[in-house]
Amino acid sequence: MTATTLEKSTSRTRPRGGFNRDRFENALFRILKPIVIVLLLVVAVFPFYYMVLLSFRSLDSLLQDPGALWISIDELDLSTYLEVLMPVSDGGQGFIVFMRNSLLVALSTVVLTLIVAIPGAYAVSRLQFFGRRQVSGLFLAVYFFPAILLAVPLFVFFTQVGLRGSLVALVIVYVSQVAAVSIYTLRNYFATVPVSLEEAAAIDGCGRLQTMWKISLPLAMPALVSNGLFIFMIAWNEFLFALLFLVEKRDSWTVSLGLSQLSGSIEVPTTVLMAGSVILTLPIIVLFFASERLLVGGLTAGAEKG
Repeated sequence: MTATTLEKSTSRTRPRGGFNRDRFENALFRILKPIVIVLLLVVAVFPFYYMVLLSFRSLDSLLQDPGALWISIDELDLSTYLEVLMPVSDGGQGFIVFMRNSLLVALSTVVLTLIVAIPGAYAVSRLQFFGRRQVSGLFLAVYFFPAILLAVPLFVFFTQVGLRGSLVALVIVYVSQVAAVSIYTLRNYFATVPVSLEEAAAIDGCGRLQTMWKISLPLAMPALVSNGLFIFMIAWNEFLFALLFLVEKRDSWTVSLGLSQLSGSIEVPTTVLMAGSVILTLPIIVLFFASERLLVGGLTAGAEKG
């Protein structure tokens, strides 16, 4: 084919006229991108903003203008938070005790789950044994069954052993729920750690446990942090089993259970309910933004190789 023929063939493939699909799509995306981002921000942030706004308003101000989206500094009222945090004996809702219980349960769940999941995930990713692939699939199969199916058997079991109404029972249930998915997630991350590093450590005289402690765990720290954060969020926000085991013992209530009791009472003002919602939500938001990079990095790295 001559150069002239090639030039004519190329010219026929070029779009004629002013319309160009690629330029049109790029221009459209440039226009729609900020619009979509703003809409998503409004949908995500506005409910939380309005909740915070209501929590700082007095009940009289709310009744006079319930739709106000902005208030002056003079209208700020902290009495709702004082009422939520004060003990019941002083006329409050006792959320300080609820937060202490939730923090104790969540931290215990994180620590115990990682103690179980780290060696389990390392064994599944590094050791060769019969049924290794089936075990990995079994970890995910646990989540095919809804938690409500376990409610009655667990209620009967913990009643028989005398742990109903105890935070220990709640921690046991949470660990059993999240341990499987934690092992699966950490297994994927351990699989990305180069085997050559562990072989070099073995040549230097390190045993299997020393290799895991000195080589694999430091490299897997982003995954450990992200996994721990998700476990904390699950334990902090869980409601079903907290209601099932602790409803009869108010001193052992968690924050989510205390908030549900506020929402179900006609005697509690909306402003107090919103203050309780802020107290429940704020710790998770702070933790998420404080460790966002480790959270995203750990999850994506753990998902690259199975």
